[in-house]
Amino acid sequence: QVQLVESGGGLVQAGGSLRLSCAASGRTFSSDGMGWFRQPPGKEREFVAAISRSGGLTTYADSVKGRFTISRDNAKNTVYLQMNSLKPEDTAVYYCAAGYLRTVLDVARGALDAWGQGTLVTVSS
Repeated sequence: QVQLVESGGGLVQAGGSLRLSCAASGRTFSSDGMGWFRQPPGKEREFVAAISRSGGLTTYADSVKGRFTISRDNAKNTVYLQMNSLKPEDTAVYYCAAGYLRTVLDVARGALDAWGQGTLVTVSS
C-alpha cells in the first residue's frame, strides 16, 4: 500500500507562487501515475494535473493550464506542483494521488488507489 504525504501549502498573495511536494512510500514509485486534485471550500474535489509514470506526459485542467506545472523525481519518490500566478479561486485543499500502472488520462478521470491527507493553499486578494 502506498503512502502519500503532501507539504508546501500556505498563505500567499494573489500573483504569487507556491510549490507543493508529495513524498511517496510503500510501492515502487515509477509504477504509479500521479496526480494533483483540489477541493475548494464548499465545493467538490476537482482534477488539477496528472503526470505519467516516466514523467514524459502531463495533462492539466483548463483552469490551471499555463500557470501550474506538475513534475516528478522518481529517484526521490516525489511529485511536485509548481503553482505560479496564483488567484484567489485557487484557494483549496490540494491532494496528491497515485494510480498503480495508470496513464495520465486514467489519473485525470480519478482512477486512483491512494490519496494523501491534503495541504491547504490560501490565496489572498
